[in-house]
Amino acid sequence: MTRPSAAAPAVLPRPYQSYTYAYPHKTAYRPLTPRPLLKDLWEGESRQALSLYLHIPFCEVRCGFCNLFTRIGAPDGLTGRYLDAVRRQAAAVREALGEDEPVRFANAAFGGGTPTYLEATELERLFDIAEQEMGADLRAIPLSVEASPATATADRLAVLAQRGTTRLSLGVQSFVEEESRAAVRPQRRADVEAALGRIREAALPVLNIDLIYGIDGQSAASWRYSLDAALAWQPEEIYLYPLYIRPLTGLGRHTDPQAADRQWDEERLRRYREGRDHLLSQGYEQVSMRMFRRVDAPPQGPDDYACQTDGMIGLGCGARSYTSTLHYSFDYAVSMREIRGIVDDYTTTEDFSHALHGRRVDEDEARRRHLLQSLLQVEGLAVADYRLRFGSDPHDDFGAELDTLAARGWLEESGAGRLLLSPEGLAHSDAIGPDFFSPAVREAMAAYEMK
Repeated sequence: MTRPSAAAPAVLPRPYQSYTYAYPHKTAYRPLTPRPLLKDLWEGESRQALSLYLHIPFCEVRCGFCNLFTRIGAPDGLTGRYLDAVRRQAAAVREALGEDEPVRFANAAFGGGTPTYLEATELERLFDIAEQEMGADLRAIPLSVEASPATATADRLAVLAQRGTTRLSLGVQSFVEEESRAAVRPQRRADVEAALGRIREAALPVLNIDLIYGIDGQSAASWRYSLDAALAWQPEEIYLYPLYIRPLTGLGRHTDPQAADRQWDEERLRRYREGRDHLLSQGYEQVSMRMFRRVDAPPQGPDDYACQTDGMIGLGCGARSYTSTLHYSFDYAVSMREIRGIVDDYTTTEDFSHALHGRRVDEDEARRRHLLQSLLQVEGLAVADYRLRFGSDPHDDFGAELDTLAARGWLEESGAGRLLLSPEGLAHSDAIGPDFFSPAVREAMAAYEMK
């Protein structure tokens, strides 16, 4: 396939609606009836290259744009009760994996929420659960931990460094205090800089800084200011996120999301291109729409792990787990009241031997997932790998969708047998993703009652 010379259609899909990450989306999950035993789900699944994710659903403040599964603060004793439940869940999962085949984790991540909301002693407990209950060798694999400036304290960072953390991701979002307030994330620039100084003193191998574009009042000049402020710390990675205004978030309760999105779409695309081009000129390479890595940064991904095919173990009430035929989790919510109830239920759960909510992944859904998780990365989809796994060609399975992308100039084919998004295609990644969702997943997502 060659890149067509035809002009792009006059009406393009809107790029800024929601992120396209894992597929199927969690809003397509439903209560499982009957609830399958974990040991049955994992029977026959490969255990040689698993990903381990531990979810901490606590933050000191909830940003105005956030629709993640997280609650503000924790009453006395709640974090301890939560970690007790994570340990019980880990023991149940490890028992379900069995002893017939060795279990090896290829990478691990602690996310949230804000894992560093936990005190230093509680972080030690979290590491112990991953190592002692799950058997993960955290000092031998890539381990990423998310943090906020307010919780990146010296004692917490010391725990992370001593226990083998290889990457710390800091949610800065903006170095401009007025923009932080506009995004309902009040923070002082001096506090952010102090946190970055402590992180560098801790000598963690990889620092990632998250920045957001599309904040109300942000200009090309203020966006460049934040980019340069981040670059001054020479982070090994920088993520550039578009701001979305979504239901039940702090901003979403006070804004007409459709009107705001229509107003900001082209402006946000300009900010994206400015950020992308600036980082590329400063010695970074683009990995996906959002991810930029310094060309001399140490590698973080294991050579033998592929998100398209390998399994994932998620611990915590906001975590997902993946087998080849079922993706599962606990219940999902966005509103504070619902999240508090789910967290409370999780902390009192004694029996973690069954999967509760999820979605079956048949071969059609597996094809869609494999294509999406490959195509939305700069390196693209290896056509030969797709053919080997499914016995068909992606053009035969998704010809109409791929032809549409090519007609817009968003898809290219390399001489090495890869389907690649063009630079402009990458810019529209979040519009491209839903084009490949199955009708059943679309219907389930549309029917999901946000709570």
